Amino acid sequence: MAKPAILRKVLETDLEQVSTQELYREILRRFDEDPSRDGLIRTPERVERAMSFLTKGYREDPAEILRGALFDVDYDEMVIVKDIEMFSLCEHHMLPFFGKVHVAYIPNGKVIGLSKIPRLVEVFARRLQVQERMTRQIADAIQEAIGPQGVGVVIEARHLCMMMRGVEKQHSSTVTSAMVGIFQKQNTRNEFLSLVRNRAQNGF
Repeated sequence: MAKPAILRKVLETDLEQVSTQELYREILRRFDEDPSRDGLIRTPERVERAMSFLTKGYREDPAEILRGALFDVDYDEMVIVKDIEMFSLCEHHMLPFFGKVHVAYIPNGKVIGLSKIPRLVEVFARRLQVQERMTRQIADAIQEAIGPQGVGVVIEARHLCMMMRGVEKQHSSTVTSAMVGIFQKQNTRNEFLSLVRNRAQNGF
């Protein structure tokens, strides 16, 4: 049986010389599809663009993003940015997971421009991820950038790898948290979690 053209190319040349679009075209063939039919002819090109966007976080530096908006401020109360929308890809199945991120910190002489926190979330979300690691990465990046008294991060997400396949539990959600510094103390942690939980009744 003759090998498909893409396989012959892989065998005859270095894999690095095979274009991403050719690889996606071969995947379509493996699904017993015809990549040359009207609905699929440009699918490899579209998938390449989509995956480039969905993994753009690998090409961005979280420290650089935060460095551009650090300000000296005499303020030592909790700062919370909550309900940050997040979309990512599970590294186990490359299926989406999505939800909300809540970030809090208590400054120690410096604060971060508010728009930079959602951008930081985006950097880590636009990678192949597990929710637990991303939660910790967000907290550690803020801790390293401004050395606050503490950082708290909570992520609430739904995973299509649980909803569309496997156990197929469409209403399941996963909650993860990372608490650094003073947020490891019970009273600070409780204040943060209480403010996050009360967002609906406060009209936010």
